[in-house]
Parts: sequence; structure tokens; C-alpha cells
Amino acid sequence: MSNGHTNTFPKLHNAAWPGVVGKGGEGNDPPIELDTMLDLTAAAEVDGIKFDGVDLFLFAPHVDIDAGEDELKALADKVRSRNLVIGSVVAPVWPPTGGGPALDPGEGREKFLTQVRKACGIAKKLKELGVRPYGVVRIDSACSPAEWAADPETSQANIAETFKQAAAIARDHGERLAAEGEICWGGMHSWKTMVDLLERVGEPETVGFQADMAHTLLYTLGENAPEDRILPRDFAWDDRNALDAALKTLTDALRPWTIDFHVAQNDATVFGSGSHDHTGRHCLPNDPNGKLDIPHHAGFWLRDADGNLTKKFDHICWDGCMFPNSVMMQPQTWNDILAKMIAVRDQHGY
Repeated sequence: MSNGHTNTFPKLHNAAWPGVVGKGGEGNDPPIELDTMLDLTAAAEVDGIKFDGVDLFLFAPHVDIDAGEDELKALADKVRSRNLVIGSVVAPVWPPTGGGPALDPGEGREKFLTQVRKACGIAKKLKELGVRPYGVVRIDSACSPAEWAADPETSQANIAETFKQAAAIARDHGERLAAEGEICWGGMHSWKTMVDLLERVGEPETVGFQADMAHTLLYTLGENAPEDRILPRDFAWDDRNALDAALKTLTDALRPWTIDFHVAQNDATVFGSGSHDHTGRHCLPNDPNGKLDIPHHAGFWLRDADGNLTKKFDHICWDGCMFPNSVMMQPQTWNDILAKMIAVRDQHGY
């Protein structure tokens, strides 16, 4: 590697789904085509280093969940032609995208599992096409904390059973599932309920946790689960020791389950948008309001409690949803993101 950047793992990926998440509909920016997201990713370069790949949302207009073999071959070709690979993929398990809530043992579960089956099929095919050397299939519970709270014990049991059945599907395809910790998803809305859910599923080789630095920061504030708040209510963000202690508590609990990792920034504000009920706002890596020291705090996930590298991830991915198109179309945006990703790998890579 050039200019003193000696580590080559984990590989550095950009997420394509910010081109579609929060886009379209009245008052919103239009979606950004996958080809454009791939071009922006491939063009970024810092110190002679470029992104290694992309993570994808398996939903039109980017990748149709019902894509046939010819369409997937075309996808593989367009990614490969830009010297990129594909890593993790997101299954469209939510009701607006054809899925269903995992806490519903009837039709909701059936739709949820159908989308998982289709996503695992695509993921497997992309491996066979030689364009996807690593990565997981991402899921979540596809229900809100309010729905979950109507009957917490039954809800948690039903979600766990849905995830167990999803695990069987994933194993049949040679895939693993990662549940993204985000406070807007019922049964996953606090760090304690997330650990509880993973323990109930009890299949760490197949169903694990996807840590997103922006979303997991919100776990420490207990927004949708005040009883599980880690940081004190009178916490001042300039108290870096208290923040580090809170993140240590969080990561010690969830790191053993973590199989996929998103680098991100967060300004610790909380908002609601559509099916995302009270979730965290991603920020640009150099946002002055960002509360995380990205390279430092990434180490809480990439190193164990004793500070040793876990080497559990072949790749890490930048996630930055909800940026306006005017920001996303600027090449400097992606160079800034790539620079921060390189800094993470410099400190915690191999």
C-alpha cells in the first residue's frame, strides 16, 4: 500500500442504498441510479487507495428482489467492470417492500421468510458469479417498538422463531444473517433486547449482529428504551471518558455476536421518518456536530476487550443514509468518506 498505509484488510466498501433510502415521493430527492452510485464509489481515491467494493439493497430500482439470472449476470458485470466487488446485501423484509413483520406468526412471517429466501438466493448466485467473495445478508424485525410493546414476551418469542426459520433458509444457501441494531426496530430497539433476541435465536454461526456506529450510539441514550440507557441523563458530550465507558459496556455485550460492521458518524439527534420510528441521523464523517471519533470508536468493535484485533470481518462498509443528492453527487464527499475508512483500517486493520 502507498504512503504508509500497510494494511489491506478489512476491505473497504461503500453502501449503495443511500441512493434509494429516503429518496422518491413527494418532497424528496429522486433516487440515484445504481450505475451512478457505482461510478461515484469507483472514482473516489485517497493516497492511491480506492474502495474495494459495494454493499447493496436488494430492492428496485437498484437490484430487483425478483431479478433473474441474466439480470444478476449483468449486475455482476457492471460491478466488476468498475474493479469493485459485492459484499453484504440487504433483504427487503419490511411490509412496504414486500416483506412482513417478524413478530406476526402468520402472514407476516411468511412474507418475511419469502424475502429472506429470495435474498439468500441472490446472494448465493452472486458468489457463484465470482463477484461476491464475502459478506452477509442483512435483516431486522420489520416491526416498530410500539408494535412490539403491545405484548413484549410474545413479540420477542415470535421474532426469535421467525429468525430461527430464516436461519435455516440461510444455511441452505451457505449464507449468514446479520440483524442491524437500530432503535426503530421492535425487539432490537435497545442493546439489552438485542442481546436477548440473539440469545433466544441461539445460532451465532448463522444469525449475528450488524453494528452500525451511528445507530449503536443511540443505544447508549435509551431513546426507545429509557430503562436500558447507559449514559447518564445529564451527560455532557465533552466527557469523552464517560462516552468511552458507555461504548465499552455496549460493545462488550454485542461484539461477540457481531458479524458485519458499518463505519458511520452520528450527531446524537433522533428523528422519525416513515417506517423508521425514532432512529439516528447519519452525518458526514467531518460533520462538526458528530459525536464519534470514528477511528478511535471503531476500535471498540474491531478489537476485543483486551485490545486485540478480532479479524472477524473481511470487509467494513460506510453507511450514510439520508444525505441530500446535492451532497452525494460531489466527488469530495466520497473522498472524505474513503479517507475516514482508510484511517479506521490504518488503526485497526491487518
